[in-house]
Amino acid sequence: MLRIHFTHADLARTRIATAPDPLWEIASSLHRLQSRRGRWAYAGWYRTARTQLRENGLERALRDVLLPLYPRAAYFPDFLTPPDAIGDLRAGLDSILAAPPGRVQKELSLLGRATATPPWTGHLVRGDVRQEFVAVLRAYHAAVIAPYEERAQARIEAERARRCRSLLDGGVEGMLAGLGPMLRWRSPVLEVAYPKQVEDRDLYLNGRGLTLVPSYFNWGEPVAFADPRLPPVLWYSLLHEPSRPSEPQPEHESLVALLGRARAVALRVAATGATTGELARAAGVSASSASRHATVLRDAGLLTTVRTGPSVLHTLTPAGAALLRASTE
Repeated sequence: MLRIHFTHADLARTRIATAPDPLWEIASSLHRLQSRRGRWAYAGWYRTARTQLRENGLERALRDVLLPLYPRAAYFPDFLTPPDAIGDLRAGLDSILAAPPGRVQKELSLLGRATATPPWTGHLVRGDVRQEFVAVLRAYHAAVIAPYEERAQARIEAERARRCRSLLDGGVEGMLAGLGPMLRWRSPVLEVAYPKQVEDRDLYLNGRGLTLVPSYFNWGEPVAFADPRLPPVLWYSLLHEPSRPSEPQPEHESLVALLGRARAVALRVAATGATTGELARAAGVSASSASRHATVLRDAGLLTTVRTGPSVLHTLTPAGAALLRASTE
């Protein structure tokens, strides 16, 4: 277990990332390729990723370069997921290139104690070898992560909307208390479930605050940096729906009869906040159709819509929430 200790200053400086962390998504997607845990939630991505890796000639790089550095184990090097990569792949890759050789060597030594690594990894202290490694990361991201960026962004916007409601209802402590079964708030400590093979440890924020980063490809336990001196960041899993989220749930059959399948699905998805793109993907319709369905639901007083930057976010009104709740009951 990881115990994160907050002060009042830390609570004031805690925030949720506005965008995915592309380097962390690379790391966690590589873990998905090494494990069957949660495979049902990534079935479509898994098939597509395997095809894209083969067609882009990246299978050997995956096997010989990436998987040895990102093992699904108790540890992989912190310098591979720098904190300034959130929403900015280029900045993250530049940070990997700029990591001091001494730090790279130290973290690779820790990796070598946790799992067997090929001899070439020791050469990552050299700038030219790291340049080649970064090129592999960029190619992997373009092949299997970039096509899912819009989907991941939509899920993060919905997650932020849900946490904002918790924040309005119960303050920062209320938001922390609702983060899910892997995180438990016991003021002033956030207890984080960690893999059993990892020793319990304490992280004292000491006024630095905490950045919470929802992750599309992370599954299971949240993850923080191993080095407590680094900026405090906690990556945690978004809740995923089954491979076919467009299928109405049995308890909502009365809602389907009343509204039609697409609008019933849209209402259900909007329960946690959703963009028009996310409504479209959930209902299996075009973005223009989803926008029309949202307009009908909004005109009926069931949805409210607010603009957040270039996109809009749909959430339930009290009437919409009551209708959804009644259909479930």
